[in-house]
Amino acid sequence: MSILAQQTRLAVDIGGTFTDLALEHAGGRVTAKVLTTRHAPEAGVLSGVAQILGQAGLVPADITLLLHGTTLATNAIIERKGARTALITTEGFRDVLALGNESRYDQYDLNIRLPQPLVPRHLRLTVAERTDNIGAVLLPLDPAQVRALVPVLQAEGVESIAVGFLHGFVNPAHERAVRDVLAHALPDMPVSLSCEVSPEMREWERFSTTAANAYVQPLMQSYLRRLEAGLQAMGMTAPVFLMLSGGGLTTIDQACRFPIRLVESGPAGGAIFSASVARAMGLNRVLSFDMGGTTAKICLIDDHRPQTSRSFEVARVGRFMKGSGLPLRIPVIEMVEIGAGGGSLAHVDALGRINVGPESAGADPGPACYGRGGAHPAVTDANLLLGRYDPARFAGGTVTLHTEAAEAAMAADVGSTLGLEPTMAALGVVEVVDENMANAARVHAIESGKTYDGRTMIAFGGGGPVHGARVAEKIGISRVLVPTGAGVGSAIGFLRAPVAYEVVRSLYQRFRSFDVAAVNAVLADMAGEAAAVVASGSFGAETHEIRLAFMRYVGQGHEIAVPLPARPLTQDDVALLRAAYDAEYARFYDRPVPGSDVEIMSYAVTIATVAADIAMPPPAGAPYDAQPQRFQAVRDTATGEVSDWAVFDRTGMTAGASLRGPAIIAEDETSTLVPPGWSASLTEQSSLLLIREPSA
Repeated sequence: MSILAQQTRLAVDIGGTFTDLALEHAGGRVTAKVLTTRHAPEAGVLSGVAQILGQAGLVPADITLLLHGTTLATNAIIERKGARTALITTEGFRDVLALGNESRYDQYDLNIRLPQPLVPRHLRLTVAERTDNIGAVLLPLDPAQVRALVPVLQAEGVESIAVGFLHGFVNPAHERAVRDVLAHALPDMPVSLSCEVSPEMREWERFSTTAANAYVQPLMQSYLRRLEAGLQAMGMTAPVFLMLSGGGLTTIDQACRFPIRLVESGPAGGAIFSASVARAMGLNRVLSFDMGGTTAKICLIDDHRPQTSRSFEVARVGRFMKGSGLPLRIPVIEMVEIGAGGGSLAHVDALGRINVGPESAGADPGPACYGRGGAHPAVTDANLLLGRYDPARFAGGTVTLHTEAAEAAMAADVGSTLGLEPTMAALGVVEVVDENMANAARVHAIESGKTYDGRTMIAFGGGGPVHGARVAEKIGISRVLVPTGAGVGSAIGFLRAPVAYEVVRSLYQRFRSFDVAAVNAVLADMAGEAAAVVASGSFGAETHEIRLAFMRYVGQGHEIAVPLPARPLTQDDVALLRAAYDAEYARFYDRPVPGSDVEIMSYAVTIATVAADIAMPPPAGAPYDAQPQRFQAVRDTATGEVSDWAVFDRTGMTAGASLRGPAIIAEDETSTLVPPGWSASLTEQSSLLLIREPSA
C-alpha cells in the first residue's frame, strides 16, 4: 500500500507565526491554522491536531499517517540556541571552520562581518591521525588521545560532539573509531560523524555541515521525541514522517539522526505543493510564491520538478548575499527565502526610507492588530489598514484583528516620522515589501539563467494570494493561480511528497582510467542503504531510483551533476557519460572544453516512492458571473485610490464562476486580491486563475 493510498493522513507544518494543518480522509480535506508556540512547539501541534480532528469528527486513533515539517532547526542556528558543541578533527586543521575558503562575499567592505562558526575555537579539539586522499592510513589513530579529551569535554559542559577528519569521507575508519571510544566513555553523548552526515570532499563545507548537525541534534531529538510521546498520549498510534529539505519524507528515527536535513522542510513542502498543482493543471513553467507569516519563498519549477541543489547557506550575516552564511552540504530544493511575511516589522531608517523585515513579530506578541501586546507595525497591520482583511474572519476566525492598535503602531513607527496618515504609511509598507519580493524573484531568475516569460505564478501561504497579483505585475507575469487550500499549501505539500532518501559518497575517478567495477560496487552499496531507509516507511509502495555523478573538467573547482542510468554501468557507458557531461557543460557555459579529461568527484543515489497518478477532474461547470456578498473600501497600492471592492466567498463559488477586479475572494486561511485590470475564474480543479488584461 502506498503513502497516498492511506485513508486518513494528517500533515503539520510549523512556521514562525502559524502552525498549519491539513487532513485528508475519505470524507475530503479539512484544514486549520493555529498560532505557533515557540517556547514549546509540540504544544501548538497537539492543540492543532485536537482542533482539526474535532472539525473532521475523528479521533486520534483514526489517523493512519502523520507528516511533519518544522523550521525549528533553522531557527536554532539563526538564533544560536543550539547545543554546546565540540568538534574533534585532525591535528593541524583546528581552524578550518573559521578560515572557510577565505573568500569575501563583499570584497570592498573594509569592515566585513563573517559568519562565526557554531563551535568556538576552544571547543575545536584535535588528535593526531592522517589518511591520504585515497584513504590509505598514513598515521594511525591512537584511541588514548581520544580518551584524553573526555575530561575536557566534561569540564566544558559539552552537549554534542561533531567528528570530522581531513579525508574521513574516503576512509571513515578513524571517525568511527572515535565514536566507539566516546560511546564507551560518554554513552549518552550525541556524536555526528562527517562520513555519515556529509561524506564529500571540501573539508570546510563538510565540517560546517557536521557541526551544524551536532549543534541542533539534541534540540531536535528532544522535540521530536516529546511530540511523539504527546501524540501517543492522546491516542495516536500512526507513524510520524518528517519532510526533508530535498523534498522527500523520512522516518522520525532518521530525522533524529540527521536533523540538519530538516532545515528547509517547511519551504520544501511548499515547492512540492506547487509542483503537484502544476502537474494537475498541465503547467510546465511555474513560479512558486509562498508567503507566510515570517518569510516569503520563491522557487522556479520546470516540467513539474522544483530546482534542486546540493548546497545551502543558513544564518547569513549579509542580507541576500551569497557567501555570508554557514555552508551546508545537504540535498535541498533551490529557492530564495527573504524576511517578508505577514509578521515582518516595518520601520523608518536613518535615511528616511521605509524598511520591512527581516525582523518578525512572530506569533507572540505578533503584529499589533493581534491585540497580544505587539507595539510595532507589521505587514499584516498594513494590509488591515488598507482594507484587505475582514477583521472577524482572519485565520478562519481564530484571530480577531484590532484596527485601532494597527493604526497606533503604524502612526508611531512610520507615519509620524514621514508625516503620513496611517493608511498612506501602510500603503508605503506594502509597496516596499512587494518590491522586495519582486526584486528577490528577479535575482533568482537571473542566477538560474531563466526568465519569467510565459510562466504562471502559483501563490499560496497566508499572504501569497494577498500579494501575488501585485508582485506578478512587477516581474511581468500575467497569470496567477491560487490553488484550493492555498493558506496551508506547505502542509498539503507534505501529503504529496514521496518517501525518499539520498545517499552521497565520494570515489575519485577519471574517464581515461575509469574503474567500472569499483564504481558499480559503490553505487550498489549506496542504493542498498537508501532502499533500506525508504522500505521502513514506504508501506510496500513502488519505488524508483535516481543516480547522479558530480563531474568537472580536470583542474576546475566546481562540479556539474550528470544523470547515470539506474543499472550497473558497462565500459560502453563511459563514452556516453562523457558526451552527456560535455552537453550539460555547454548548456551552462555555451561550449565544452575539447581535449580535457573529466574527473568524477562524488555520486548521489536517491530511492523514492513513485507518485500516484492524479485523477482527472470532473468536467467544468457552465460559465457564470459570481455574485458578491458585500463591498468594502480598499486602497489600491498601485494608484493609492480608495474605492469599494466586491467581496466574494470562495466556498460559495463553483467551477465556471468568473469575476472582474477590483475584488477580494475570501476564505478561512487567506484572501485573494484581484486588482483592477485583472479577472478571476474558478477552474475545474477548484483553483482560482487570475489573468491580467493586456491593456492593464
